[in-house]
Amino acid sequence: MRASDAERERVAESLRDAVAEGRLDMDEFEHRLEAAYKARTHGELEPLVRDLPAPGSVVPPVAPAARRPEDESDVHWPSRIGHQPTSKGGFALWSGFSRKGTWTVARKFTAFAMWGGGHIDLREARFEDRETVLRLFTIMGGIGVTVPPELNVRVKGFGIMGGVDGSKATGEGTPGSPNVTIVAYALMGGIGVDRKMRKAQKERLRLEKKERKQLD
Repeated sequence: MRASDAERERVAESLRDAVAEGRLDMDEFEHRLEAAYKARTHGELEPLVRDLPAPGSVVPPVAPAARRPEDESDVHWPSRIGHQPTSKGGFALWSGFSRKGTWTVARKFTAFAMWGGGHIDLREARFEDRETVLRLFTIMGGIGVTVPPELNVRVKGFGIMGGVDGSKATGEGTPGSPNVTIVAYALMGGIGVDRKMRKAQKERLRLEKKERKQLD
């Protein structure tokens, strides 16, 4: 079975506890820690902690723990599909609108900005349906869309004396991801679609990088 980033991190934490308690010397700790971060399956992780007791328990720390999709890179899509929509569109005229956080996007979402701007963030969003269409229109305005790396995204449209930029965001996500089609039209304005990691992912990677630097 493939190992997740969260499981690799749990093994790494157990190794840190072991070296702090004197169960491992530094050479063996560094060797096992490097192997843990490189591991791709449970079969590679289990031997690294098989001879180490988990704090307060005899159960190996690699045992499955409660799943926290918001903290892992592999999003648990079934729990985020099939909800009642909280928003079916956005409108901005000499103003702005924003959709972000754990909102639920309708299967057909329409947004319009004229002499204004809007921001649509799908990184933490839930979905009414597996097939979702975002229709975006701007006239002398701008709309920005942020999508997570795990989402299936297709961007199409064009600009007249403006631009639609979504080539880098178009691509496949992880298994079970909703299919999001973004249809964008810009008149003397701009619409951009970017892929960005969720805040929890960024923080986890930052901490891992910091720990590696400390070990080095």
